[in-house]
Amino acid sequence: MKQKPKIAVLGGGSWATAIIKMLLENVDHINWYMRSTEKIKFIKQHKHNNFYLSSVTLNTNKIALFNDISKAIENADILIFAIPSAFLKDALQKLSVDISNKLIVSAIKGIVPDDNLIIGDFFNQQFNVPFESFAVISGPCHAEEVALERLSYLTIASQNLKNARIVADLLSTNYIKTSISDDIYGTEYSAVLKNVFAVAAGICHGLGYGDNFNAVLISNAIQEIKRFVDAVHPITRDIQGSAYLGDLMVTAYSQFSRNRTFGNMIGKGYSVKSAQLEMNMIAEGYYAVKSIVEINKKYLVNMPISEAVYNILYEKISPAIEIKLLTENLR
Repeated sequence: MKQKPKIAVLGGGSWATAIIKMLLENVDHINWYMRSTEKIKFIKQHKHNNFYLSSVTLNTNKIALFNDISKAIENADILIFAIPSAFLKDALQKLSVDISNKLIVSAIKGIVPDDNLIIGDFFNQQFNVPFESFAVISGPCHAEEVALERLSYLTIASQNLKNARIVADLLSTNYIKTSISDDIYGTEYSAVLKNVFAVAAGICHGLGYGDNFNAVLISNAIQEIKRFVDAVHPITRDIQGSAYLGDLMVTAYSQFSRNRTFGNMIGKGYSVKSAQLEMNMIAEGYYAVKSIVEINKKYLVNMPISEAVYNILYEKISPAIEIKLLTENLR
């Protein structure tokens, strides 16, 4: 890796914008890809993203904006992906640049649908990116609190700890503290599952369940995460660490959690489609739970919360009935 690596950020949403804000504290230039030419024009003119984190002022003298993904990444050493997993394959269809020699960093909290692959496996299998050249950005960290410069913590995971440290240093600021890990599978799957459980927490809130029950739900959820990640990738890990339990808690409890918001709407009687249209944001947990249930057909892990969310969202079982059945399986 060069002493001053060139960086490209891919994605135009709130988390991409928050990452840009963090990087601007430490680098002199960033390539930023987003699909919308209108959004690019607006940012160039007004120096903020009018759709996401609009309070964040962006130093456009240090940003080159692209709506051509190949041009954005061709001269970059580090690619930070913050594109929702459901749209990742579409975004990469027009890619004409070899990325196997670049450091790929995932800020995506989801699974690629249909392929049922977490992001590291997807880039390894589809683009020949070595696992040593892949890293994951994990929370607990909401983009909205980054915008407010409230103290937050990130964990950067990579099998190559030197690469993890490079990314961690790029994102460190006076309001962002970073640590590193080698557990790419545990952090990725935990990030996926915490969105599923945040949907569950939202559904329960929408149905009128209170804080007492939510505490039981989340304590069971972290056990479900542990059972699953231990089955998929059995290594020694502290599931109570902030990259696992902390990320679950902030997503399940926070007012900023889009997955909890989505679940709350489902609990209140919205259809999936109407909730998605009203939110105008991607709830990764909706796509993730289908993939998790399909992946678990191989491992047969006991996952009652995930199965309940799947039954509500995909089998169209009444949330009230499904959650009532779930309550009998929690301790």
